[in-house]
Amino acid sequence: MGGAAGGGKTVGILLEPLRHFTNPHWAGVIFRRTMPQIKKPGGLWDESSKMYMPLGAVPHLSSHGFRFKSGMKIEFGQLEYDSTVYDWQGSQLSFIGYDELTHFTKFQFFYMLSRLRSGSGTPGYVRATCNPDVDSWVAQFIAWWIDQETGYAIQERSGVLRWFIKLGEDIIWADTQQELKKNYPDCLPLSVTFIPARLEDNPILVRNDPSYKANLQALPMVERERLEKGNWKIKASAGNVFKKEWFKIINPELVPAGGRTVRYYDRAATEKTDLNDPAYTVGLKMKEVSGTYYILDVVRGQWGPGGVETTIKNTASQDGKDVVIWIEQDPGQAGVVEAKMWVKLLAGYTVRLNPARKDKVTRAGPVSAQAEAGNVVLVRGLWNEALLNELQGFPEGKKKDQVDALSGSFSVLVEHSAGDFTKEFIPKPLNRVGSSSW
Repeated sequence: MGGAAGGGKTVGILLEPLRHFTNPHWAGVIFRRTMPQIKKPGGLWDESSKMYMPLGAVPHLSSHGFRFKSGMKIEFGQLEYDSTVYDWQGSQLSFIGYDELTHFTKFQFFYMLSRLRSGSGTPGYVRATCNPDVDSWVAQFIAWWIDQETGYAIQERSGVLRWFIKLGEDIIWADTQQELKKNYPDCLPLSVTFIPARLEDNPILVRNDPSYKANLQALPMVERERLEKGNWKIKASAGNVFKKEWFKIINPELVPAGGRTVRYYDRAATEKTDLNDPAYTVGLKMKEVSGTYYILDVVRGQWGPGGVETTIKNTASQDGKDVVIWIEQDPGQAGVVEAKMWVKLLAGYTVRLNPARKDKVTRAGPVSAQAEAGNVVLVRGLWNEALLNELQGFPEGKKKDQVDALSGSFSVLVEHSAGDFTKEFIPKPLNRVGSSSW
C-alpha cells in the first residue's frame, strides 16, 4: 500500500498484527532498513507502544518487540545489509511487514519469503508500505498497477489480485492462479496486489494537522509529484528541477535596500587548456530581503589555484566588506588547513566555510521550490543566460558548478541567522557527525 505521503501507511502496517492478537502461535516481524529508523521519535517503536500496550502487550526492549497476553509476538527488525537476512535463518514467521519497501533490496524481499513458515493456523503473508521511487525494483514489481505514461496509480486496478512465480531472476505474471499452475505445475504461485493511498484517504491527519498538505505543496516539483500525488515515473531530470520561466529578471535599481548579502564560492582548481574542459570556479552573489532571494552577480572561470585566489580576493574588494564570503569547505583535516588559508588571504573580510554533505540534487531541492514559487529573482547581467541554461539542464548537464553555488548561497542565508554572519570564525576539524565550521 502506498504511493504518496500521509495516506496512513505506517498506522496500517502497525494495526495489521492486531488481527491475530488472540492467537498464541502467531509471530511476526516488521522491518525498517536500519534500527535508528525504528527507534527515532514518532517512529515504529513509539507508535506501536501507543497501540499495543493499552491492549496488555508487554514490551521487550532486548528484542524490540511485544508479547501479548495470548502469547502472540510481534518484533521490529532491521535489514541494513543483504547479509542481515541470514540472521533470520531458522525463524518461522506468520507475517512479515516492510515499512518503506523501496528502501530494501529485491534479494532481501524474496529471501525473507522463505521465512514464512506459519504454525499459527493462518497462511504466512507479507504487507508492505512504500513511497514512489522510479529507480527502485518495486516500481517494476508493481508496474501493472501504475500508468506507465503518467506515473499515477490506475484506480480501477487498486486491490486487484495478480499471481506470479519467480524462476531465477525472472518473474512470470498471470491474471489467475490456475493459469500459472497449468504452465508451471511444480511451482506455487503467490498473489500480489497494490492499493494506492494519498493524503485525501487520511481525513484524521488532515483534520489534526492542516499544515501537512501545505508542507507537501511547498516541496520541490519532483518531490511534490512523488509525495503528494504518488507519481512513480517522475525523477530529477533536465527541466524538472529548474525551469527558466520560474526566474524573473529585473534591472539593478529595482533591488530593494536592506537584507543580507553573501557571495558563495564553489571552487575548482584546474586551469583550462586546449586539451581539457575542467570544472568552473563559481562565485554567486545573493541577497535576501523579506523572503525574496535576489541573484545579484555570478563570476565564473576555469582557473588554476592562483587564478582562483586572485579572483576571490579581487571580487571581495569589489563587493565590499558588507558582503559575507562563503567558501565550500573540503572535508577532514585538509579543510581545516584550507580554512585558515582563506581567513588569512581575505583578512579584513567576513569569511565563512560551509561543508557540503549532501548530493547535488538534494541540495538543490529547497532553492528549486522557492524558484518555482517565484521567490528567486535575477538581476539583469551578461551572466544570466549561462546560469539559466545550466539550471534548465540540471542535473543532466555536464556542468553543475553554478547550481552548486546557487544551492550553497541559498542554504547559508536560510540556515544561519544574522548573528551567525558576524561571529568570529574558528576553523574546527570535520571529524564527527554534527561538527561545525563555526
